[in-house]
Amino acid sequence: MLHHHVPVLAEEVIAAFDSLTGKNNLSYFDGTFGRGGHYKLLKDNYNISKAVATDQDLQAIAYAKENFPEVIIHHTNFNTFAQENAQSNTEKFDMMLCDLGVSSPQLDQADRGFSFNKDGPLDMRMNQNQSMTAARIINEFTEDDLFKLFREFGEIQNPARVIRAIVEDRKTAPFTTTMQLSGLIERVDGWHKKGIHPATQHFMALRLVVNQELHVVEEGVQQLMLQLTDGGRLAVISFHSLEDRIIKNLFKDSDLGFSVNKKVIVPSDEECKTNPRARSAKLRIFQKGAQPEKPDKFALRRLQREQNEN
Repeated sequence: MLHHHVPVLAEEVIAAFDSLTGKNNLSYFDGTFGRGGHYKLLKDNYNISKAVATDQDLQAIAYAKENFPEVIIHHTNFNTFAQENAQSNTEKFDMMLCDLGVSSPQLDQADRGFSFNKDGPLDMRMNQNQSMTAARIINEFTEDDLFKLFREFGEIQNPARVIRAIVEDRKTAPFTTTMQLSGLIERVDGWHKKGIHPATQHFMALRLVVNQELHVVEEGVQQLMLQLTDGGRLAVISFHSLEDRIIKNLFKDSDLGFSVNKKVIVPSDEECKTNPRARSAKLRIFQKGAQPEKPDKFALRRLQREQNEN
C-alpha cells in the first residue's frame, strides 16, 4: 500500500549536505527511514553509491524492501545499529540523517495508537515486537510515576488533575483506546490553545517513554558522530524540545567537529501552512573535522594601512 508522505524541511535537508556537492561514491545512512522521503530527495541531488538504513517499524521495512531495493535496511533503531557498527568498526558514512518522531503513516493508521484524533488501541510502539505499550503505562504506573512522566517528558506544568482522573477511571475499567484517553484529557483539562489538542503533550510524553526515545537519541547520536567520515555531515530533525536540547549540546560540546548552523533551522511559515505536522520540526547539522577558517575580511585593509605607514 502506497502512503503519501511529505518529508519535512525538504529543501533545508538537501542544503544540509551542500559541502558534499559534486563528490562521488558517497555513503549514506538513514536512521529513521520511514517511507524514504528524505532519502529520495538526497539521492536525486547527491551521488550516493551506498545507502544503509534502520527503522523499528515492520511496515517501513517492508516498504523499503519493495520500493528501494538498493537500500540495505535493518529492523532496529539507529542506536542499536550504531553500537553494533562501532564494535565491528566496519562502516563510516559521508551523509547521515535522523528524522526523529512519528512518521505520517504511523499517525494516519489508527491501529498504531499514536494519534489522539483517531480511535485505536492505546499502543504507540514503534517496534511492534516490544512488550511495553502506552496502555500498560496508563493502567499500571503509580500516580507519582505518571506525574513524573508527564512533567518531565511532556513538560506539562500541572498534570495532577488529569492523573487523578486517570487513576479514578481505571478503577472501573482499564484504558484500552486512544480516544478513551484523549477524551478524558479534553474533558478534564479543556482547550487552552486554538488548534492544539489538550492531549498533545500527554501523548508525546507517553510515546517518548514507550520507545525510550531520549535514551536512543542521546546514545545513538553520539555514536553516529563517531561514524562519520572526515568532512561528513550528520543532520538531525527533532520535534520535541528535550530532544533538541540533547542534540544541541552534543554538537556544541563535541571535539570531533562543529555545528554547521549557528541557529536551529525551522520550517518556513509556508511549509507550516501546507504541512501542519512540520510546525515543531527543528534541524541541526554537525560536520566532522576541523572547522574551516573564516576569511579575514579586514586583512587587505590592514595590509594597505601598514604599507602606507611604511
